[in-house]
Amino acid sequence: MQVVYDRCAGLDVHKDSVAACALWPDQEGKCQEEVKTFGTMTRELLALSDWLAKHGVTHVAMESTGVFWKPVFNILESRFHVWLINARHIKQVPGRKTDVKDSQWIAQLLQHGLLRPSFVPEQPQRDLRDLTRHRAQLISEQTRIANRIHKVLQDANIKLGSVATDILGVSGRRMIQAIVSGEEDPQALSQLAVGKLCKKKEALAEALHGHVREHHRFMLRTLWDHLTYLEESTAKLDARIEEMMRPFEKAIQDLTTIPGVKDRVAQALVAEIGVDMSQFPSEHHLSSWAGVCPGSNESAGKRKSGKTTKGSRWLRAVLSQAAWAAGRTKNTYLSAQYHQIARRRGKKRAIIAVAHSILVIAYHVIAEGTTYRELGADHFDRLRPDRLREYYLKRLKKLGYEVSVSQEKPAA
Repeated sequence: MQVVYDRCAGLDVHKDSVAACALWPDQEGKCQEEVKTFGTMTRELLALSDWLAKHGVTHVAMESTGVFWKPVFNILESRFHVWLINARHIKQVPGRKTDVKDSQWIAQLLQHGLLRPSFVPEQPQRDLRDLTRHRAQLISEQTRIANRIHKVLQDANIKLGSVATDILGVSGRRMIQAIVSGEEDPQALSQLAVGKLCKKKEALAEALHGHVREHHRFMLRTLWDHLTYLEESTAKLDARIEEMMRPFEKAIQDLTTIPGVKDRVAQALVAEIGVDMSQFPSEHHLSSWAGVCPGSNESAGKRKSGKTTKGSRWLRAVLSQAAWAAGRTKNTYLSAQYHQIARRRGKKRAIIAVAHSILVIAYHVIAEGTTYRELGADHFDRLRPDRLREYYLKRLKKLGYEVSVSQEKPAA
């Protein structure tokens, strides 16, 4: 096979060791090979970098093994072209599985151009990813704590959730804090309601008549302190993300013109895919990388399962969240798309389809530096008016009506 990179190396990365195989041509053009094992401490990784440079290595490939690849990548990226490879693309030959043989196999595949690098953004974008992903985890933890608070209230026979839509709204928080402080009178607790809940004080008094023990107060106090800590941590992350997103304010504002995309979703999109769309050849490549487009699985002329590919789970989660919101907007193209697919294929498939559309729109919005242009809720009707007409005529005939249709003449 043709040699594409004559001076390259393959790394098999583990928690405490890195097996490295370097390949380079000698004066006669023959391929030389050297294998060496290094530790993963900073001093050892710097020695690995010097060892690769001594052999004139230009390209380095390694598997994406958990988080163990990150310190190696951070040390080497300033001196070499470092490729992070999907582990599924470099399966070792069965029966020959050792760290040294893995590094040799990776080096050989890289040498002949048989590997494709994964998308690894620059350091500032990786920092943004850490922040937005950590924020998503904290928000998920807040939801879990809210559910636990709801369970404790149910155990104490406090039916606040049956009257208030959000038990952690302003009124709900005041009532829960009063319960933790020792207040037991349902009438006194119902007087803490504000806003629309003021009209439901009688129902609230009935719902707040429970059997609260000291155990319940202790559990609520513990959960409340945890929730407060999570909310404060999330606020700090929001401030940090806002500060780091200042160079991308234009992209954030453009993305928020898409239905279902608000500030947090736009920030997560920028953190995950960046603002340089040249790294993706087209919107189709980006959709495949994100795992929100149909898979390609065809054999013997038959198309098999087209389930979506395994992509970036963080980006997919953000897009799904935006798709749920877009599906509930009014008079928008994305809402029409959601309802049209949901009727035939179900809500989950509709969500993935809308998520795909949002990502394609985001690609063009960022690449072209423009805003979203709404197609309208009647976009699908305007695409095939004849089909829509035949559908409604058939429905009317089933109801027993005889209908004749003539096209309206345009106004002079």
